[in-house]
Amino acid sequence: MYALVTGASAGIGLEIAKYLAVKGYDLILTARREERLQKLRGQILNKYPDRKVLVIPADLSKREECVRLFEECCAQAGSQNIDFVVNNAGMGVYGLFLDTDLEKELTLIDLNVTSVHILSKLFLREMVKNGRGVLLNVGSCAGFTSGPTFSSYYASKNYVVRLTEAIHEELRQAGSPVKVCCLCPGPVDTAFNKNSGVLVSGRQITAKQAAREGVDGALSGKMLVIPGTKMKLVTVGSHLLGEHLSTVINYHIQKKKAGK
Repeated sequence: MYALVTGASAGIGLEIAKYLAVKGYDLILTARREERLQKLRGQILNKYPDRKVLVIPADLSKREECVRLFEECCAQAGSQNIDFVVNNAGMGVYGLFLDTDLEKELTLIDLNVTSVHILSKLFLREMVKNGRGVLLNVGSCAGFTSGPTFSSYYASKNYVVRLTEAIHEELRQAGSPVKVCCLCPGPVDTAFNKNSGVLVSGRQITAKQAAREGVDGALSGKMLVIPGTKMKLVTVGSHLLGEHLSTVINYHIQKKKAGK
């Protein structure tokens, strides 16, 4: 059976791909940077020579590329053979809402929101038809609150979390064996922060920890996975504080992260 991982060229996506290989899955790797995907493919095949590893480069900020990815996955692997889909590709744009670049934010919405929506719908239809499968959407603890100075990113992850929760419950009520899960890490030690123009201090979990907890949680049927005890407590605390106070606190926390 195949597992598709978007954003597999680095960070959490790369570690998820490696872990799924350990779990025995054949892989479909996608991201914009083909050379990184080919490097990862070589590493996996070197360790597991019997694995099938397909590389399909795609820019998922474009709707037609999302559809093309789905069609190529079905053509090359067979829609009946795709058993695990990970929507991991994403980006961030840091700064005050009035100052941030509109085109970058629209690209963020297309990548973080639209691609997740399209790929979730297309692959889930096939999974339900096949009577099995796992969908893991990579959200964030940012998806449970608002994020002044990081507003578009937080808003996009709210969409991912709430969409995933709703789909999970719809399929549960329908008695479907298909599993739908949202991985919601806090700060993770990857290049994401630097790429988003953010400086993060304090302890961050590793991408490997986030990947393993996410995959294991999805396979066990969890709706949400929040890696690490600290972020579980932070998420609960934020909810207890209420929307207004939580937003005020988040402003002061995020304001300190300016990396420019």
